[in-house]
Amino acid sequence: MKFSKVFRGDRTIWVVFLLLTVFSLVEVYSSIGLLAYSLGGAHPLSLFLKHLAIVVATWVVVALASHVNYRYFSRFAVLGFWASIVLLAVVLMMGGRWMNIPLVGQFQPSEVAKVMLVIFVARMLALKKDQTDDLGTFLSLLIYIGGIVVLVLPENFSTAALIFLSCYLMMLFGGVNRKWWWRLMLAGLLLVGIGLGVTYVRYDHSRLTTEVAPQQEQLLERSSTWGHRIYSWINPDPDELSQENMARMAIARGGFFGKGPGNTVHARLMTQAHNDFIYAIIIEETGMFGGLLVFVLYSVFFFRCIRISWRCKGRFGALVVAGFGTMIYIQALANMCVAVGVLPVTGQTLPFISAGGTAYLFLGCGLGVIQSVAADEQNQAIAAAAAEGPDDNNTPTNIGSPDTTPTEPSSDDEHLVVSGRRIAKGE
Repeated sequence: MKFSKVFRGDRTIWVVFLLLTVFSLVEVYSSIGLLAYSLGGAHPLSLFLKHLAIVVATWVVVALASHVNYRYFSRFAVLGFWASIVLLAVVLMMGGRWMNIPLVGQFQPSEVAKVMLVIFVARMLALKKDQTDDLGTFLSLLIYIGGIVVLVLPENFSTAALIFLSCYLMMLFGGVNRKWWWRLMLAGLLLVGIGLGVTYVRYDHSRLTTEVAPQQEQLLERSSTWGHRIYSWINPDPDELSQENMARMAIARGGFFGKGPGNTVHARLMTQAHNDFIYAIIIEETGMFGGLLVFVLYSVFFFRCIRISWRCKGRFGALVVAGFGTMIYIQALANMCVAVGVLPVTGQTLPFISAGGTAYLFLGCGLGVIQSVAADEQNQAIAAAAAEGPDDNNTPTNIGSPDTTPTEPSSDDEHLVVSGRRIAKGE
């Protein structure tokens, strides 16, 4: 059986995904020891096998999704959006980020919301392609995005910011009025800057006047955590055995070629070595060479997504690929910047490398949608080349040319609007 028959889509992205999962398996196994100890002496191998099962399941999810006509995903966008709203509201009332589901375990609704909102926003922009310049379209998109962000924000500021920024960039890609887009972007940056500044000042004041940071007096329950992270980033204490300081020591120890897989020292002292700070462990074991390789892999992935989006003739497909590609790339950059000290701690994992259940699987769903769009674009290009027949001058086919005539309609927009059901020719 040929590779392309099972793993459809962009081959370069498949190679990148394979290399990222190899990094994941090696580094999670190296850094999972302290987690096993904290769980009452669990064997590290059992935790590693659980992570391996998640990785294998994610590969299956991506492969299966790549065989689905990506237009079908638009069917479930509205249902998925409102289901995410309900799940986020329930977990917020429960006072945490997680839900415990029998036979499944911990479940993080914000990860589901990330995926569903990207598909939903892409669908909205596709349906309103002739109204994207209208203020009403701009405001309606903001309301939908804001609904998810407001529910995620109290417990996870960084995820809320990631969701908003990714979807807001999708609005720009989708052709909304640039004047309104830039005005709101500048106003938002100003408000976020002021809000974080106030949080920092209040935390600093409370630190000097009380023995412990305030937990309930702020408007948001998590604001003291944000204040602590910003304060620690601006005023680092080199003598404190914090996660951030140990991550810097791990990076310094790695040098250029690292100490070799399994030879980490600092991962045995870090509670989040397998998750938020896994990039520091990668550099400790593989050096700056391995750290740069990981950065290059994410960059290649992002630019391949942009290429697929640019070539896709359907508006929904182009936007959903741009949305998922941007979200994964921004999340990866945020995690790496935290590890090297460029940003304060955010709590964002390294996509497809950090250990994780819900986050890993649902990012895999997003990757599967990307590969589905890539496979569809490839099939249309092949069909167009076959329809043209032999070229007398052996002139290569221009995939992006408007003269290309695929066997299916050239745009997926009309498939989204016929009663919300008819999404493919012949259905």
